[in-house]
Amino acid sequence: MQRFCLALDLVEEEALIQEYEIYHAPGNAWPEVTQHDIDAGVLNIEIFRTGNRMFMILETVDEFTFEQKAIFDQTNPKIAEWEELMWKFQKPLPWAKEGQKWILMDRIFKS
Repeated sequence: MQRFCLALDLVEEEALIQEYEIYHAPGNAWPEVTQHDIDAGVLNIEIFRTGNRMFMILETVDEFTFEQKAIFDQTNPKIAEWEELMWKFQKPLPWAKEGQKWILMDRIFKS
């Protein structure tokens, strides 16, 4: 199993943050999106929030790569629809590249 940590910011509007959390509440995520993640080799996803900063832990199969996931995502129109909707709530971190959402974090400490 692999584990990745990623970060993203949300638009700083409380109503939008609440709406974003509703989309991610238990049972509310689109089943086509969650199944697509499973099919891509994602075993578990956890998202945490403080203020407008998001932190995601992604656990995957050993063979998982973000490059393969990106190619796989392009074949699914429901994923494109979900990502378009999520841009309403999300904003890139200041150091993100054009069009980049979630930024892979570097581990700097482990005990």
